[in-house]
Amino acid sequence: MKLPNPLRLIQRANPETTGNPSIPTHYHPTAPTTPWANPDYGPYYANSVAIYAAIKLRADAISRPPIQIHRQNPNGSPTPVPTTHPIHQLLHNPNPWYTPRQLWQATEIHLNLWGQAFWLIDSDPTGKRQIWPLRPDRIHILPHPQNHIQGFLYRSPHNGQPIAYTPDQILWLRNYNPLNDHAGISPLAPARLPVEMARDGLRYNRNFLQNSAQPDYILLTDQQLTDSDINDFYHRWETRHRGPQNARRPAIANFIKDIKPLGITHRDMDFIQTLRWSLEEVSRAYGVPKPLLSDLERATFANINAAERIFWRNTIVPQLHLLAEQLNHHLLPQLGYPNLKIHFDLTSIEALQEDQNKRVQREIQLLDRGVLTINELRQNHHLPPVPWGHLPTPKSPTPSTKNSTSTSATSSPNPPPM
Repeated sequence: MKLPNPLRLIQRANPETTGNPSIPTHYHPTAPTTPWANPDYGPYYANSVAIYAAIKLRADAISRPPIQIHRQNPNGSPTPVPTTHPIHQLLHNPNPWYTPRQLWQATEIHLNLWGQAFWLIDSDPTGKRQIWPLRPDRIHILPHPQNHIQGFLYRSPHNGQPIAYTPDQILWLRNYNPLNDHAGISPLAPARLPVEMARDGLRYNRNFLQNSAQPDYILLTDQQLTDSDINDFYHRWETRHRGPQNARRPAIANFIKDIKPLGITHRDMDFIQTLRWSLEEVSRAYGVPKPLLSDLERATFANINAAERIFWRNTIVPQLHLLAEQLNHHLLPQLGYPNLKIHFDLTSIEALQEDQNKRVQREIQLLDRGVLTINELRQNHHLPPVPWGHLPTPKSPTPSTKNSTSTSATSSPNPPPM
């Protein structure tokens, strides 16, 4: 797509090394203008235990299922694409520095921090395609009144200069944001307040333990003590009472009139409850059950297994479907393969094995009753049809039917001649 002036978008070989001096000055944003890609969101991954644990768990899960690619034939039947296909090669070797799992982990981390992820579809000097994940907090989206998006500006981390890309060079993955058409929405947006409260509580407790600036007792006296008298008192007190050998040694101070203990208003139980509440809010926002975030206070083997199944069924599987849908809708047509489809193979996921076994039993029953044909079942599993699979499977007689047939034959008044 050719973009109109005054903005001239050109292809660059590497977003980390090359700037675009042709962009006018007023297109030089220092940060994305939308709050949904807030640059402050990134540090939460490093300074919040709950955020780190939830995002890492999701990123590791997203990167586990292998990718399968099939060709959609005109009759609707799928044909597996060989691993030598360029799309297979691209997704299994995205660039010289990223493995496939690192690509998916980076994508999921970006989606969970900023609500959107960007892939640069680039080419090396030999023309071989590459995929580079770009940090969303360095991306500025340029809207277009007719085409929705005019282009993307990427702010280089080296010199701060913007690098321009056309829409066909960037794959934009995002969580739908009803408040902004040109931004995703981060799960951190609704969870930010409880996370900050827990972080502030931790900092307060650290500073309190380091130095509360408050003594435990005040020694009251009627005498007017000089600094020399006070220092001498501290020296004699520490000499006589410091160390394990002087533990519980009685103390005598003839000029001390009274000792007044000072109470502390530090609310330990409220602090612990704040941490638990923060963890619960992160669990809700990211769809990760609390037992998987090491909240094992009431955990058992049974409810941990149930939490894993809920996590995969309600969080990871929908996310995988969303990613596959966006790849099929944008990436494959963008690369010139509109008849290919990508899906994630979940058969190796242990938490889904029970559901998989139930599904297989149900499919066998549907086959036995003639509701499904072999080819319809193979199409559901993204497998090519077979010549003999277009007819319903003949229903085999049940043992009761066989017995009744045999009984009726032997009890017939006119048995057939021998």
